[in-house]
Amino acid sequence: MSWLQFWSLGLLAVAGLTQASDNGGGAGDFDFLIGAWNVHSRYLKGRLQGSREWIEFEGRSEMRPLSHGLGNIDQYTFLREGKQIDGVAFRLWNPAGRQWAIYWADSITPGVIQPPVFGSFNGDAGEFIGEDTFNDKKILCRFRWTRSVSPRWEQSFSGDGGKTWETNWIMTFARAKP
Repeated sequence: MSWLQFWSLGLLAVAGLTQASDNGGGAGDFDFLIGAWNVHSRYLKGRLQGSREWIEFEGRSEMRPLSHGLGNIDQYTFLREGKQIDGVAFRLWNPAGRQWAIYWADSITPGVIQPPVFGSFNGDAGEFIGEDTFNDKKILCRFRWTRSVSPRWEQSFSGDGGKTWETNWIMTFARAKP
């Protein structure tokens, strides 16, 4: 699938699956991430099984906006447990629904785009939720972004329809020096 086809499908999905938000926000919500970053990650080794064992690793990311306020794209490179992982976050802004759709793809599952999460910012906090599967079970996936000088991203899974959440990946960002 070409990027143009992917982008077109993303716009259709956002237009058809999102609801209007009263939280404001806009196409510049992620402008705080523009540029290059050093990224420190904490990654829960066992997900949705009561694990308390975290793996810590370093990486880099670079975000650039797409033209005309369509969204943005992040490229990530991590070294986790001695293995290089490359990933990309693709965010599309839906001005009619006033929400973002965030897609993720990585070298762990080449050729697969993870199901999107949808949401918006309220002040300096953003929350984005979508349906996914984990170990052949339907789950909810949530991303939380905190805008600050040192931005933070968290991913959580819920196996009970959103009653409880398990945070399984936390990234903190520090500006990369040129």
